[in-house]
Amino acid sequence: MNKELSAKDVVARLRDGMTIGIGGWGPRRKPMAIVRELLRSDLKDLTIVSYGGPEVGMLCAAGKVRKLIFGFVTLDAIPLEPYFRKAREAGELQVMELDEGMFEWGLRAAGMRMSFLPTRCGLGSDVLDRNPDLCTVRSPYDDGEVYIAMPALTLDVALIHVNESDRLGNTLVKGNDPLFDHLFARAAKECYVSTEVLHDCFGLAPETARLNFFERYLVTGVVHAPYGAHPTYSGPDYGWDMEHLKRYCASATQEDGWQGYVDEFITCSEAEYLSKVGGAQRVSKLPLPIF
Repeated sequence: MNKELSAKDVVARLRDGMTIGIGGWGPRRKPMAIVRELLRSDLKDLTIVSYGGPEVGMLCAAGKVRKLIFGFVTLDAIPLEPYFRKAREAGELQVMELDEGMFEWGLRAAGMRMSFLPTRCGLGSDVLDRNPDLCTVRSPYDDGEVYIAMPALTLDVALIHVNESDRLGNTLVKGNDPLFDHLFARAAKECYVSTEVLHDCFGLAPETARLNFFERYLVTGVVHAPYGAHPTYSGPDYGWDMEHLKRYCASATQEDGWQGYVDEFITCSEAEYLSKVGGAQRVSKLPLPIF
């Protein structure tokens, strides 16, 4: 019943060509410790499914992404992720760009083991023109309404970051934005979570049970990764590191900027990474963004 793994253990279970869903939203609660371990690996030809943030740009810069399925790729305060932009403009990616609601519906369909779900999201937009493989479906009832048939976004693996977990796979998301991580967990054949705090086993009291958004049977492995969402934010524990994100974005404009970022922040241990970004004391005091 002990599901504890290291980030390296998780990445060792992944294979070239997999479809990997990454939870969080833009620069919010991304499983960056696992992503950095993925960047250190030889994995390639991945299909990444994400409400994208810096993880998408980094994986694109490293040449690991064959196809990207996404609703957006942003750093919020910095509207467009720079390495994603470079890869997209260079035509290096196959893409399936979706309305955010369609993306959600695709995860829901996969979690319910449905081949598709009908939705009005995307109608009247260029989504169908940009994704000619998408189909429409007509209601069999008297209304005869036509919907987009959003196909299931079935994942080989989901990667998610949470505030607390135990070794059995029970999880707590304590911030104000649980987002769609529970849908990633249900859409995936295997789900790995990184966690700020790891317990042997915790009981879910009435006041905390509502913070458990997906069942432990869905969790394949748990990685203890304090500050493992950095440089994205993990409320209420710490905010995003805008200073670091600006430095990361600036590297996209520099010759050999990505390699420089890798040399400094990727080709090192997570303990060394934390030290390089100012240590636990600095990260823990990063202010939470206000939306």
